[in-house]
Amino acid sequence: MAKAKPIVVSVVGARPQFIKLAALLRKLDRAFDSRVVHTGQHFDREMSDTFFAEYQLRLPDVNLHVGRGAPGTQLGKMVERLDAYLGKTKPSAVLVFGDTTSTMAGALAAAARNIPVGHVEAGLRSFDKRMAEEKNRVVADHLSRWLFCPTQEAARNLKAEGITKGVCPVGDLMTETFRLPRRRPPGFPADKPAPAEGEYYYITLHRAEAVDDPENLARLLGMLEILDKPIVLPLHPRTRKNLRRFKLLARLSRMPDIRVLPPVNHQTSLWLIANAHAVLTDSGGVQKEAYWAGVRCLTVRTVTEWNLLVDAGYNTLVGFDGRRLKRAMVQPFKPRKVVDNIFAKKAVSNDIVRQLKTDLA
Repeated sequence: MAKAKPIVVSVVGARPQFIKLAALLRKLDRAFDSRVVHTGQHFDREMSDTFFAEYQLRLPDVNLHVGRGAPGTQLGKMVERLDAYLGKTKPSAVLVFGDTTSTMAGALAAAARNIPVGHVEAGLRSFDKRMAEEKNRVVADHLSRWLFCPTQEAARNLKAEGITKGVCPVGDLMTETFRLPRRRPPGFPADKPAPAEGEYYYITLHRAEAVDDPENLARLLGMLEILDKPIVLPLHPRTRKNLRRFKLLARLSRMPDIRVLPPVNHQTSLWLIANAHAVLTDSGGVQKEAYWAGVRCLTVRTVTEWNLLVDAGYNTLVGFDGRRLKRAMVQPFKPRKVVDNIFAKKAVSNDIVRQLKTDLA
């Protein structure tokens, strides 16, 4: 009688986690009795279902349907529902991804039941403990048995915190989804067709510190107003809600050369990045994708977990400061070569699965 395969549960709930899972799930399914739990953190079709369809992934085994709520309430519901699922399933390992509320919930629920945790994208640090993402990634790292680091810098961050066991500097899983085909985006407004390639700014804004604060959101609109080329802005549901809430939506619509789109799928986003003059973003994933595309990234944050891209000249932190943005816009884009080879390592998913198979055998 064949030995039963170990059960490995992947916990996801937000757009960047679906993208990472896309590179890994088929290999997990072949190697293990693989289960996927969707917490329901992102529940809009454009932010959730579309990614499973885009990458032809099977649907999650269970959706916890947590939905909207204050961060603490959302976290509590996730942990409670995950605990019930893990108690019934009894997996050999739980995988969590990135730095969202779902990441922390998966790590907490698994650790409470003494189930080994693997953290994909471990060791990243912005060193700003006010950020929810920083709290989530630190907690997940300190509860994990396997710490799958995207860079050598991430491994060094863990060592500085006393974490040396289980550190696996495998590379960045998103390199595998970036290499997938990219298609020209449809859906531009009839009165504002797609701008010429290389002649627009691609904008993504969604983080709490950027869009939940009315003063910062107003500053961001002021920054958009000084850009010297057309703007393409897929509008995140959270950002749209707050623009309406703070009575700023009309100001956005009055900008003469802006294309406001609904949320776009991942391949469309990659096309828009690769063909942009520059990217203006608060997203960690988009910072990396701009680097892989060789496109200047202007990050509307004061700190980033991707410091190596700032040091190498690919990324400039402009905060919420129009003067810093103006200075960055006129500087020549002459980045230095990134020397951290682990960042561009191939077949990261194979290394993750191989390590899990070795330890769970």
